Amino acid sequence: MRAPVELFLASSNLGKLKEYRVLAEAAATSVPVELALLPEFGSLPAFEENAPTFAENAAGKALHYSRLCEGLVFADDSGLVVPTLGGAPGVHSARYAGVNSPNSQGIQKLLKELHDKVAVERAAYFVCAIALAKSGRALAVVTDRVDGEILEWPRGAGGFGYDPVFYFPPLKKTFAELSAEGKNQHSHRGKAFRKLLAALSSML
Repeated sequence: MRAPVELFLASSNLGKLKEYRVLAEAAATSVPVELALLPEFGSLPAFEENAPTFAENAAGKALHYSRLCEGLVFADDSGLVVPTLGGAPGVHSARYAGVNSPNSQGIQKLLKELHDKVAVERAAYFVCAIALAKSGRALAVVTDRVDGEILEWPRGAGGFGYDPVFYFPPLKKTFAELSAEGKNQHSHRGKAFRKLLAALSSML
């Protein structure tokens, strides 16, 4: 049996690591992977995510940290895009209502911006970009998205971020109303990570 490939997530977020581990376990891939947080991430020089696109931020982050550590490093950037708002919140999704603001404030600001919008004006999509790098060299950059619409009020107690107002028409539920398995199957992060694993399989 092939030995697992170790991938280091450029993050200190244990919740995100857990989600990726669940995705890795569920993915049908010929390459088993072991995921871990980048060692001593908090003590490393930080990377400023100030690029205009998700892919550039993910690639920049992966390249930056892969120069500081041994092994395969992957990093992501994701967020919500609402075309009628000119693409906002976009790459600023996590800090849409201010740096370190709670998710609820981001949702409140979004709903306020959309208060007079109806039908297709409330269309939105989540984007996730994931980059893989080693020793300052990019090995893969993948992106994917999931389309939906923004409700007028939150629904559901699961998920995080904008999940309670992101309605997914095929299942007639918000992402916050889906089970973890259901969300992983359809989410932008799940789809992008499966692409990354496929790219990794082709390299080995």
